[in-house]
Amino acid sequence: MASTDRGAGWAARLRSWARGIKTDAVALALAAGDRRVPWYAKLAAAMVAAYALSPIDLIPDFIPVLGYLDEVILLPPLILLAIRLVPPEVMARHRAAAMRARERPVSRAGVAMILGIWLLAAAALLWWLWPHAAR
Repeated sequence: MASTDRGAGWAARLRSWARGIKTDAVALALAAGDRRVPWYAKLAAAMVAAYALSPIDLIPDFIPVLGYLDEVILLPPLILLAIRLVPPEVMARHRAAAMRARERPVSRAGVAMILGIWLLAAAALLWWLWPHAAR
């Protein structure tokens, strides 16, 4: 019984850590646009935030085990380095803004619109390719 409690605690800590990483990535994206941040810190913050928030990975996630290594091994030290370059008071302000943004509800209309755009693009591509493939 104690091992399942320990497992649940480990999973909760892991989820909390992952949420913190995502919050810091969003805060770095905000800091990259702040005029109080030095240019080198803006560059580092923008690069790290772009990689952390991008759906494109160095190692694709569908590769078993290796796919998540970049998020687990590479990303945390890069985020910590970028955070150290940003002035602490600026980073604290952007972390608070990132946490407020995380608590906002997700727009279903926005999700539906993006999904509709992807479906229209797929249909247009199929329509364009279909006559060419029949020849």
